[in-house]
Parts: sequence; structure tokens; C-alpha cells
Amino acid sequence: MATHDSLIAELEDAVSSGSKEKRVETLRSVTDLFLNSSDQFNAAQIDVFDDVLCHLINRIETRALAELSARLAPIDRAPPEVIQRLARDNEIVVAAPVLTQSARLTSNDLIEIAQTKSQAHLLAIAGRGQLEEAVTDELLSRGNSEVAHKLARNAGARFSETGFTTLIKSAEKDESLAKRIGLRLDLPLRLLRELLLIATEAVRTWLLIHAPSEARDEIQRVLATISNEVSREATTPRDFSAARQLVASMQIRGELNEAALLSFVNEKKYEEIVTALAALCSASVQSIAAVMKSDRNDGTLVACKAAGLKWPTVNAVLKSRFAFHVPPDHELADARADYLILSQKTALRTLRYWQVRAENH
Repeated sequence: MATHDSLIAELEDAVSSGSKEKRVETLRSVTDLFLNSSDQFNAAQIDVFDDVLCHLINRIETRALAELSARLAPIDRAPPEVIQRLARDNEIVVAAPVLTQSARLTSNDLIEIAQTKSQAHLLAIAGRGQLEEAVTDELLSRGNSEVAHKLARNAGARFSETGFTTLIKSAEKDESLAKRIGLRLDLPLRLLRELLLIATEAVRTWLLIHAPSEARDEIQRVLATISNEVSREATTPRDFSAARQLVASMQIRGELNEAALLSFVNEKKYEEIVTALAALCSASVQSIAAVMKSDRNDGTLVACKAAGLKWPTVNAVLKSRFAFHVPPDHELADARADYLILSQKTALRTLRYWQVRAENH
């Protein structure tokens, strides 16, 4: 093939001359030739250009490679091996154009690159027009906050349930990310509910204002359901009689301790949790039931400190207070800081004061 022969001759001359300028000039001329007729070449002809360009880029500086990447990235029929090499270049200025645009890269390629390259490479991949679930799963597994934000903004990114769950977990400490996720029309209803459960009031209000009309109606319905469930849970009478008998018998046998309380928490036995905590801090069941139903953590922290509980147990108790609401990580972090400051002496004094006040009213 005459074109092949002439290209190879020019290539060999460029490489053997040792001139950087000559190599760059040849790279541009070969690229120009390909781009001018790329839609007319068959697979064999594209392979020729692939061979030529791969031979040439081995001795090309970063700036010229970045230029080549930018020119080839939008071309659906770009030489495939060249694209593979450019996508895996450690210099992000070289890799980014093809990672973001090239149709030559498969999902498997993108996953492998995401597993081995830098956060900047992951960020470039996150900006692609279309991303399959397997790719977003990998990006979320390895990516930082910037990657998560870019994915949440990407309407062409598809997420598995695992991927959405990972995003929502990250949104517990990131109101901006929570807003982005809440605006996605592909967020399943169950996970929208989960997002709104951990969202702050500010985020909920923002979403109601900024969400598209079809999403806004769904958000309003979910928020109303959550409000009704929390209200119903807080006001529904509880029967502690069986729990009282169980806890009393455990006390007699010397089996009531922190481990027993934690076991009740893990088994989601609410009445037993309240009754056991009351016994451990020598308070009435009614007073502990009241602080457990409060929308504040303070009372529960006081009771737990009076009982001498370690933070992991306290953390579990706080999470068990409401079936329809789990406190977000930032709220638990604040509670932990308060708990470490609070002394057991102060907690016992406060608990006695509450009980005396309750008895006199």
C-alpha cells in the first residue's frame, strides 16, 4: 500500500533523525491525514494508522501527546491501540480527552483504568456522556468527593443500587452532594426515602424548591410519609410490662450489664432497651422512655453516661431510638464529642434532678 509505505518512510526518518520538532511535525501530518478521511477508511487502513502512530508516540513529548489525544478523542473510529495508550498515560493532560470522550474505550477498559490510575483519571472518566453501572460502581469505590459530585451531576451515568447507596452514604456529611442526588430522576423511591431521612431540613427545603415538578411531588409525598411515621412512632403507647419482668429477672441473676443492653439493641427490642437502660442508670422506665422519644440526643446521652456505657454502645442506642430515622454521621459525631466531655458525676446529678422534678409535677 503506497500510503503505508510513504508514511513508514517519513516515520523512520522522523525517529532516526533524533529531532523533536521533526517527530512532532510528522505526528501532526499523519494525524491530519487520518482526520481528513477517517470516515472513508476501512478497518485495515485504520490499522495502518494505528501502527504508524503507535510507533511514533513512543518518543513524543507530553505536550504533543496531549494535542494528539484532544484531536482523536471525538473520533469514533480513531486508531484503537493509540487510544488505549493515551488513556493509560500517567499524565492526565494526555489521558483526559480520550477518557472523557473516546468511544473506543469499553466499560472494561474504563474499569481497569479506574483501578490503576489517579483520582484525576477517575474524574475524567466520571465526565463521560454515558457510563454503565459497573463503571460507576468502581468509580465510587475508589473515587474521592470530587468524583462523587461529578457522577451525581452526570445525567448519562447509570447507578446500581449499591452505587446509589454509596452516594447517599457520602451525602450524610455533604449537603451539596445530597442536593445533587435528590435531583436525579432515576433515584429509586426507596433510596429517595433513605436520602431524605438523613438530609438536613435545609437540604429538604432546597430540594422542594429546585427539583423538577415531577420529582418535587414525589419528594413532598416521601417527606409527608416520614413525618407521619416519626410522629406516630413517638406518640404510640408502649407496653413495658414484659420487658420489666425480663430485666428484673436478669438483675437477680446478675446478667444485666452493658453487653446485655447491646444485645437488645442488636435484636431491635425497643422496650427491653429502654427498660435495661433505666435499670442500669437507676432511673424510672418512664423517664428513659421520655428521653428516648425526644428529638434531641442530650437526654439519652445523660442516661448512658450515668450507666457508665462505652461510646460504641451509646452509638448503637442512639441509632435504635427511632425505626424510621437514623441520625446522620455528623450528628453522631457531635453526640460523641458531647459524650466524651460529659462526666458520670454530672450525668448522675442531672438524672436525679430530672426525677425529682418529675415526681413533684
